[in-house]
Amino acid sequence: MATAASTAAGPSTAPAGQGVGPLLRAWRERRRVSQLELALRADSSARHISFVETGRSRPSEEMVLRLAEHLEVPVRERNALLLAAGYAPRYPETPLDDPALDAVRAGMERLIQGYEPYPALVVDALYDVQAANRGITMLLEGVPESLLAPPLNAMRLTLHPRGLAPRIRNLREWRGHLLAQMERQIALHRSAALRALYEEVAAYPVPEEAGAAGAAGADGPDAADPPYPYFALPLLIEHDGRVLSFVSSISTFNTPMDVTVAELAIETFLPADPATVKYLQSLSI
Repeated sequence: MATAASTAAGPSTAPAGQGVGPLLRAWRERRRVSQLELALRADSSARHISFVETGRSRPSEEMVLRLAEHLEVPVRERNALLLAAGYAPRYPETPLDDPALDAVRAGMERLIQGYEPYPALVVDALYDVQAANRGITMLLEGVPESLLAPPLNAMRLTLHPRGLAPRIRNLREWRGHLLAQMERQIALHRSAALRALYEEVAAYPVPEEAGAAGAAGADGPDAADPPYPYFALPLLIEHDGRVLSFVSSISTFNTPMDVTVAELAIETFLPADPATVKYLQSLSI
């Protein structure tokens, strides 16, 4: 398992030369927060918020950061707000392979290795895979080398018609889940690169039989009539004649102080039925 060099989501898409006021107003409206509510959260006044948004008042660096925090502005975009207000960026963007992030890389690798034999991986803001364990490698068996060439992209691998898509038994549902997830990220980060990736994978053809239940393997769950309730949308994927069932969980770093770290996500796949647990554990013996 190797950690890849990080790929940035790209610079902020804030219009060049636009002042901090319109940018803050756009974030406030996106969060559906009134000027009064934001003022109360930030220990300010609605009048001052109005003056900042219209450009009649220049906010201090501390105020920009305070408003950004209460509006849940992503770290990358907080730098854009500071620049628009005439201040230096506060948050560095350190390459993931930089020695300064040794502890971050080591911690992530220990986490996903410790999750084996179940799949786990680390992706960046563009869903490029930065690290993956042997559980992920198992699921990728048979995928064409062209799709495995760096940078390895989780969305392309999953939805490409020559990738994992033909093996996913509930492809229409899982595809809808992934595209909706990307749409939320685009609304949050306003990344042109992420938008381009979304348009690419959304255009991939979906087989007419996608999502239709078929015969499961001897030890696999039946996608049409599972004998147990799912507590979240499962990923039903074929492997070596069996249908494995997973539910995914995504973790991010708490209060990150670096753009690269802020945009990392650790996705783990929890076995959703006893047959999947038994099969994966048998492979690790």
